[in-house]
Amino acid sequence: MDKIYNSIIEALIFSSDEPITAPEILKAIKGIDGEDIQITQEEIEACIDEVNQNYEENNSFFKIAKIAGGYLYGTRPEYAKYVGYLSSEKSKRRLSQAALETLAIIAYKQPITKPELESIRGVNSDYILNTLLEKCLITINGRSESVGRPLLYGTTKEFLLYFGLDKLSDLPKPREVEEILKDEDFIEQKRKIMMNAIEETIENEIKSESDETN
Repeated sequence: MDKIYNSIIEALIFSSDEPITAPEILKAIKGIDGEDIQITQEEIEACIDEVNQNYEENNSFFKIAKIAGGYLYGTRPEYAKYVGYLSSEKSKRRLSQAALETLAIIAYKQPITKPELESIRGVNSDYILNTLLEKCLITINGRSESVGRPLLYGTTKEFLLYFGLDKLSDLPKPREVEEILKDEDFIEQKRKIMMNAIEETIENEIKSESDETN
């Protein structure tokens, strides 16, 4: 394959807002250069591996990551906690502790019913489920065969994209989760997120009281 396609493939991935698959890259190339172009999906994937190797050798802070079945530019793991800190400041995308807990249970136990979920959490989950459905992080995957045929919930492609995963098997194992929870960087990040949430709540309460006074 001509080396010029390395740059073309990089440009296609860089310009995409969502993970772009090898077939989509191939379609774009052939759409411009013609169907007779001798290039395969396997060559595209090999090209991406080569590009990533060059990034690593040059100590680049980014790489091309495989996420949700496609390719997207992302920050290298060693820089993730710094970028993650900025992301945690963006309240629009922030999930509450209850939402994260619910999402984790669904991710590991799917497909799971609401009664099963609530038996694990010990509290009603109507609001949290609706929130996760609205954010398209979970979806309804049919009905259970148990009494009452309750709805079954599972995660979505958006869930993979949100957490930077390629497939569900990339989820950390329970043992790995325990190690993460004990990590000092994680504990500090959690403390900062909680403090930001408290400050945001106080600001909203002050604003609400001010609006009522006026």
